[in-house]
Amino acid sequence: MKKKHSYKRGYPIGVLVGFEERLAAVWQVFSNVVKPYLTIELNGYDTKARYNFHESIVDTLRPLIKEGVRTVVVAAPMKTNYCADFLSHVKKHHSWLIQGNGSNAATFGELIGSASNLHQVSKLVKTKEFRDILAEATSRDADRIVDTLEKRLNEIDATANVLYSLKEIEQLINELGEHGNRTPEYIVLTDRYLTDTKEKSRVNRLLQISKNKNIKTRIVSAETKAGIRISQFGGLICLTRAD
Repeated sequence: MKKKHSYKRGYPIGVLVGFEERLAAVWQVFSNVVKPYLTIELNGYDTKARYNFHESIVDTLRPLIKEGVRTVVVAAPMKTNYCADFLSHVKKHHSWLIQGNGSNAATFGELIGSASNLHQVSKLVKTKEFRDILAEATSRDADRIVDTLEKRLNEIDATANVLYSLKEIEQLINELGEHGNRTPEYIVLTDRYLTDTKEKSRVNRLLQISKNKNIKTRIVSAETKAGIRISQFGGLICLTRAD
């Protein structure tokens, strides 16, 4: 009997929204693969239908952003206004999504190209244009995390605001609500830490438990400014807040 090989999707790095004339295809972008998430259809031709269409896309993005995926790339064929119309809707009706310092803010990038089916997406994500946009958006998102980190470090009780030990973070997550008055807000680690750690199973378990408990997690490139700063603390940190 042949041994089954596990299908490794890697860690989430962003969301891709591919617009066409009557639909938007939402894809989860992982470090190893891209997976379909949801296809949203435009039902109608009037202003209300377009509004509801854009609202459905925002509602689809909410849980992904809440989990800590803050990079969103929108794509549409050349000479169309689909991306611009959606981004205008976000700016007008959901400013919380684009506020630089917002707790649930996302970073948007825009790309020309079709992304409504797997074949199109597989080609698109391999292009230099996509990689550059994703890297730029991810870098801006990571910088926002570092800004929050620096603010926490400058607060009076910095040792309680930021945890660096895997054991301490595990204890906080596993005993959440049992005692103390600190709540984990964000777990951030570098891709290099995830690759090199000898405790990979513990780290993956921690990330899964955190996701189940609605704690935001973020994996950043060790080559970015944010990754370099987090590497100075060992490559793994947990930002906490007082209840």
